[in-house]
Amino acid sequence: MLEMKNVDHIGIRISDREKSIAFYELLGFELIADGGFENGHPLVMVHPSGINFNLLGPATARQGENVLMDEDVKYPGITHVAVKVASAEATEAFVTENGIAITGRRDFRGTKTIFIRDPDRNVLELVGPGPAVSELIKEHVEENNS
Repeated sequence: MLEMKNVDHIGIRISDREKSIAFYELLGFELIADGGFENGHPLVMVHPSGINFNLLGPATARQGENVLMDEDVKYPGITHVAVKVASAEATEAFVTENGIAITGRRDFRGTKTIFIRDPDRNVLELVGPGPAVSELIKEHVEENNS
């Protein structure tokens, strides 16, 4: 087994530098470094929680689309990032007040989740308080297999 400690960062390809920075800043991220965005290197965005997104660009094809989520053909790859939030209700209110569209929602075994998209339609799942989604799915599968 490989000894892992935690996720260091998540890389997200973007097409519009300014729109994406503004979106992630609205969520509380701070731009701490531009590693050379125009040459394909990351804009390093860090949230006070310690979550680190590297915004890579610029995207040169299919801007504003997410081929992993929006296409009928299902390509392999990472489809979304799920982030635990302190309050589902406060999160939904914040998202709504700031004009961010909720593109999906789920109440799974009492844990409320909403889905939003950044300017390039990359999906963020905002998971409310409760057990980890992995535990909820495991319990659901065990109950249905009993």
